[in-house]
Amino acid sequence: MADSFLILAQAPGGGASPLVNMGFIALLVAIMYFVMIRPQQKQAKTHRELISGLKKGDEVVTQGGILGKIHLVSEQTVTIEVANGVRIRVLKRSVYAKGSVADDAPASAKPEDKDKDKKEEK
Repeated sequence: MADSFLILAQAPGGGASPLVNMGFIALLVAIMYFVMIRPQQKQAKTHRELISGLKKGDEVVTQGGILGKIHLVSEQTVTIEVANGVRIRVLKRSVYAKGSVADDAPASAKPEDKDKDKKEEK
């Protein structure tokens, strides 16, 4: 009876080697680095370069979707002219991209094309 108790109290054998477990963990860390961390660092570097290169006259798009032309650049903020005489101040870090997405709009969405269509109908 005492012999059967000793057999049940022994730990089960045949587990994987600790080196295999460490290798698996290292593989998971490497995958996370190349899939998540590295692309995020690359995107942050690109954004820092964009912000440092802002100058008067650049057309920009903010994170809020506001399109405009830079009128004034200061240390922390940028003044953007969104219409003739209408200027707003935004934080530099909220500038998302240079260039205007309005140029990429379909021809039917541009206001000057709608005016041409109305004139042709008359």
